[in-house]
Amino acid sequence: MATFAFRLALRSILHEKWINLLSILAIAASLLITALTVLSVYNVDVATQKLPERFSMMLYLKDKLSGGEVENIMNTLKKEHAVESVKYIPKDQALKELKTMLKGTDHVLEGLEENPLPDSIEIKLKKEAVGTETAQQLSTRLRETKGVDDVEYGEKFLFAISSIKTGVKTIGILFIMIMSASVIFVCYSTVKILFYRKKEEIETYKLLGATKGFIRAPFIIEGAFIGLSGGLLSLLGILLVYYIVIFRLSHTIPIFNALIFPANISFLLPPIGLSLGIAGAAIAIGRIRY
Repeated sequence: MATFAFRLALRSILHEKWINLLSILAIAASLLITALTVLSVYNVDVATQKLPERFSMMLYLKDKLSGGEVENIMNTLKKEHAVESVKYIPKDQALKELKTMLKGTDHVLEGLEENPLPDSIEIKLKKEAVGTETAQQLSTRLRETKGVDDVEYGEKFLFAISSIKTGVKTIGILFIMIMSASVIFVCYSTVKILFYRKKEEIETYKLLGATKGFIRAPFIIEGAFIGLSGGLLSLLGILLVYYIVIFRLSHTIPIFNALIFPANISFLLPPIGLSLGIAGAAIAIGRIRY
């Protein structure tokens, strides 16, 4: 029975080659777009995970604090669960760093009779603590600390990064769901069309005593073939994109060197296409009354 079902499926694939080809191309395009979406979400997630290594809070101290008062503030900061490390920056050192940053344009600082910068403390947060809510709560507590004049931590920047990460993930998941549904629909429609084109042949099989399983099997195999072929074609497409972007454009546009291309995600395309193809065919056959 299995051999005969494969023979019928192969005959149908060859006989209805154009409709099958169009279905394969549609599925390949959908899976390729889905793969590119997944890669985009993955790279955004990796990029945002690196931010905690560079994120810091600046604590600006009031003027004329004694060494003991500064030490007390440092000890208070070290007791905070979210704090990884603290670094005291005297205002003289801060001015030197500012002049280094303004190298070539440091004449703007000429004429200053005294150092306008305050003493400050740089705070590095633990990786898991870098977030809008944690940073805001810590900032509120630190502003109430005796001897602290102000706290700065790039609230808008941190909120923007968090919003981008959440937004990209949400859009990515919705897009993947839509593309997966479109692949199932393509297989569903193709199998349904092929079924009605062979209605007379199926009626003959029924008269000969063929079971529903015998009649359904070739259509399930054909749906699996369409899905798998679309998955293989999309795999070739994503590898081509990888070759063009990583090996070609990265030499002329350095920003492409930062892109990460996880090969294991790409090689999931054929089995995903196969699964969606079988699902679409099964739904189509299940909804047909014969």
